[in-house]
Amino acid sequence: MAFLLPRNDVLNVHPAPQGQHLSEHGSDWLWAATALFAFNTLVLFALKFKASRGERLWHYIWIVTNLVATIAYFAMAANLAWDVVSQRNQVRRHGPTRQIFWAKYVLWVVSFPAAILALGILSGVSWATIVFNIFLSWIWVIGYLVAAYVPSNYKWGFFAFAALAHIFLAFETLFRARRSANRVGINRDYMMLSGWTNLLWLIYPIAWGVSDGGNVIGVTKSMIFFGILDVVFITTLSYAFVFLSRRWDYNRLNIAFTQYGRVPIAGTYPEKHATTGHQSGVTAPHTAAPAV
Repeated sequence: MAFLLPRNDVLNVHPAPQGQHLSEHGSDWLWAATALFAFNTLVLFALKFKASRGERLWHYIWIVTNLVATIAYFAMAANLAWDVVSQRNQVRRHGPTRQIFWAKYVLWVVSFPAAILALGILSGVSWATIVFNIFLSWIWVIGYLVAAYVPSNYKWGFFAFAALAHIFLAFETLFRARRSANRVGINRDYMMLSGWTNLLWLIYPIAWGVSDGGNVIGVTKSMIFFGILDVVFITTLSYAFVFLSRRWDYNRLNIAFTQYGRVPIAGTYPEKHATTGHQSGVTAPHTAAPAV
């Protein structure tokens, strides 16, 4: 009956490095997070069939995000996708080296822009603004990644550059986009989602500073910290966007997708409105709200 007993032999299959490294209990937590992200992926994929064909945008964004999270956490739970980096701080307490999992940075390169894309489309800002914000998030994440690999305290210089990009991003999503969201009548929902996103984003610098940055907490504790953050961030936003979107006016948001593609103006389309008799198919154009 030994095969029925729970067993995690990851550290036997993929041995941990010398110095600070992930423990078996840490791997157990990462497996749990992997299962949750996989579950979210399947649920969101199923929910998309309940939405109209032109109203599955949010499902697509968060299905991809949860799938990437599943892959990233699978890699970390299996004790893969890491490097050993020399440490400058807390050496007497934790030793001269630390196991750094780069897979979590790969996830953030996807999950942070996913939230930005979802918020940007919802608020009605221009595509140029959305692209700008996505690049800010990449500077933020890559700044953390580079800093994590720096063995000296020069890492805090890269952290400062990343923090500057983070500040710019917070300003764009909390203040500038708010005006656009108010114009399309979505201000309440937008501020709730944007406020929650930025609240969670505010915790990431703290988590990084005490783990890959300052080497204050061990690898297992840091992975639990980041795991909770990622689970809360991705899971709550996934379901919030999917369920709140049921009451949004896609025409007013200028995202009226139909079987003919994206429709920038309101109108009558076969799969959205039943019509009687033969119509010419010509719809009077309406002026879309300007984007900022």
